Amino acid sequence: MITVSPNGGNNEEFHINVPIDRILIGVPGRQNPLPPGLEWPDKGSLAGVGVELFKIRNRKDAVVGVASRLAANDARTGEVIEWALHLPARGSMFVTMQADTAEGGSRTGSLRAGTHEFKYLKGRLTERWVSDVTDDDDALAGRIELLTAYVAAPDRLE
Repeated sequence: MITVSPNGGNNEEFHINVPIDRILIGVPGRQNPLPPGLEWPDKGSLAGVGVELFKIRNRKDAVVGVASRLAANDARTGEVIEWALHLPARGSMFVTMQADTAEGGSRTGSLRAGTHEFKYLKGRLTERWVSDVTDDDDALAGRIELLTAYVAAPDRLE
């Protein structure tokens, strides 16, 4: 489900249906972590660090991989948000996000490293929360949209 941009780059859209695509949530102080019985440490090196693991879906709503989202905040480093996406048979990408959100609540980050087909690319990822506005009793809370845009990076060629 890749589209080509006028500049020759690629765009892909992924999404995460919340809560059904959440595999794990480890956040300090959360009352009902997933999986049940998980005790997320809130002291030491993991103090202030939250990690979530998700299934990710393409535009056709098919599960195509997994993603982790790490969020941390402390006095020394400030706010840190990172995504790692793994698409089997395609590779993985590591993205660091800007801490501040743009108007409309989206956040943008940069592709820092990749494997396989993402190894020689540079680009960005935009994260956006979209709330479900239906009144259905069994409706999702919403979805996280991940929009990618990347191009070949000659400086990353071996």
